[in-house]
Amino acid sequence: MLEGVVFAFWGCPNFLMRNYLKEKKQISLIFFSFCFLFLVVLIKAFYIQVVNKEKLLKYSKKQILREYKIYPNRGNIFDREGNSLAINIQTYSIFTIPRNVSEGISSYIRLSEIVPSLTLKKIQRKIYKRKRYTWLARKISLNDKQVRQIKDIKGVYIEAVPKRLYPNQSLLSQSLGFVGLDNKGLAGLEYLFDDKLRGKAKIIKYIKDAKGRPLKFESAERARKANNLYLTIDKDLQSIAEKALKEAVLKNKALNGGVGVMDANTGEILAIANYPTFDPNRVKNKSLKNSKLSFISDPFEPGSAFKTFTVASAFENKIAMPDTNFYCERGALKIGEHVIREADLEKKHEWLSVTDILKYSSNIGVTKMAFDLTFPKFRKTLVQLKIGQKTGIEIPGESRGIFSSKQNISPLSLSNISFGQGVATTGIQILSAYSVIANGGYYIRPTIVKKWEKDPEALKRKKIRVLSKETTDALTDILVLAVEEGTGGRAKIPYFKIAGKTSTAQRPDKEGGYSGYIPGFVGYPVNVKDRFVVYVYIEKPEGEDYYGNRVAAPVFRKIAHYYLYKNKDFDELAFEEGINTKVFKSMVVDKAPTRLIGKKYAPDFIGLDKISANKLAASQSVRLLHKGIGLVISQRPSPGREFRGRRSVELIYSPPRYD
Repeated sequence: MLEGVVFAFWGCPNFLMRNYLKEKKQISLIFFSFCFLFLVVLIKAFYIQVVNKEKLLKYSKKQILREYKIYPNRGNIFDREGNSLAINIQTYSIFTIPRNVSEGISSYIRLSEIVPSLTLKKIQRKIYKRKRYTWLARKISLNDKQVRQIKDIKGVYIEAVPKRLYPNQSLLSQSLGFVGLDNKGLAGLEYLFDDKLRGKAKIIKYIKDAKGRPLKFESAERARKANNLYLTIDKDLQSIAEKALKEAVLKNKALNGGVGVMDANTGEILAIANYPTFDPNRVKNKSLKNSKLSFISDPFEPGSAFKTFTVASAFENKIAMPDTNFYCERGALKIGEHVIREADLEKKHEWLSVTDILKYSSNIGVTKMAFDLTFPKFRKTLVQLKIGQKTGIEIPGESRGIFSSKQNISPLSLSNISFGQGVATTGIQILSAYSVIANGGYYIRPTIVKKWEKDPEALKRKKIRVLSKETTDALTDILVLAVEEGTGGRAKIPYFKIAGKTSTAQRPDKEGGYSGYIPGFVGYPVNVKDRFVVYVYIEKPEGEDYYGNRVAAPVFRKIAHYYLYKNKDFDELAFEEGINTKVFKSMVVDKAPTRLIGKKYAPDFIGLDKISANKLAASQSVRLLHKGIGLVISQRPSPGREFRGRRSVELIYSPPRYD
């Protein structure tokens, strides 16, 4: 027992010691944990107050400061003569703050009665479970009475907003592009030049309270007016070109087609389009698959139109002259395991001059020429003509095409390229390259911009000589024969010499082979002062009638015929003996379409916007009375009616309707 007492006596201090040490350890742990947390808080405070100070200040300022942007009316887009292509009309947007509507559902019933298109069902769907700012309608047309009535409804608000209008519907739409609901450019020229066309917004800054109400206006940044854009496009020519292209595509049941018209001396694009196209006024209700300008964005094998470049390179490198003869193997040339044949299998040419090779579009002839030329020399000429390069035209989406970067290639590849296979170009590349031949040897970058209203100086285009005058003169003579005696006979226009080249290229398919054809024609009038080049292609026409001369050349003829007559450019015409020049001139002048009926009669204003109507009226000293907004749907007196007394016309406008 004594031993137990002794043991207990000695064991008690050990027990107390262990407890003491345990408590000390816990206190230390708590202390160090507190120190660690304090250090974390200190570091965090340092990060917030020193490192992240500027960011947090900006954030806090953002919580109490608000900005309100007011953009000026978007700049208009005109053609080279000042005809409207893209303008603004006055529309209205309606919004509501449901919690501010005192009369409940009756307010919205009243609104639906004022604006029948805005049904109660539509309104209820939009405001379902919403208490804050809610749009009910965007950019709709309202008359003055409707506007006044809407303003009387508490909790429903209305604001005047400009709406972009393309008065010519689908005309030039793939180049123009379109804008969104906020008037910001989303495609085409509207997108590319959005900053200039949109202008700079007036920015109003203010302080808000906890409920978002403005308390104090701090500052306002000045707005910069939008700039108006003038294009090189000729509106009437664009219309003729699109119509002729559409007719050809539909007639031949083709997949699509493209056309471009370029002033060879200035590089100005006078018309450019693809079909099918789209209406930029209706972008939200229609597929945008046709909104792309394929003429600049989709490369394809150009076919025989490329043979002219082979001949051009041969002339430049002194490999051949127009009368140099090449043996054309009676229609079949074997290269390795492959056989090159003429496009027309019935043609079995033997000896052909360079002139005849191009005139009859001989595949074997240009192959022989390319072999003598060699690819490095040929490639140099093509690079100078900007083949396989972007031209730099001011339209988004341009492709550089597909062209070998190698310094040398196989004989078969060289043969294929010589007649336009194994290389892919865009329509704009072919158009600008042929303009070099038409203008005497100078490459000029194609442009669609004529001027900006606030910078009226015409844009200067640098001319770079890439072909000699001797080469282009010889090529022009040969291309004239190609139309008059060769494959381009359907491009002929009475009294005018036409230089041109047909093409009937095979169309690649997704499997790596070929499916269908792409017939084309490129040409220009020779005996005129101002030369212009037209390039037309039609993709995958149905039936056996798929040659360039039969499908594409007639489109060229319609376009060139109209423009020659419109320009009245007859000074250099070589008239046949016995032709009365005056009679001829009067005949062609009458072909030009006009809205003028005669000095004593009212012009035709139907379908015009206000800007175009004012321009037409000013040219005829006619006084106008405008009623409504949008486009002219009727006029008094009607077109062609004789003026009685004052030369004045009342125009009735209405916004175009789109489903």
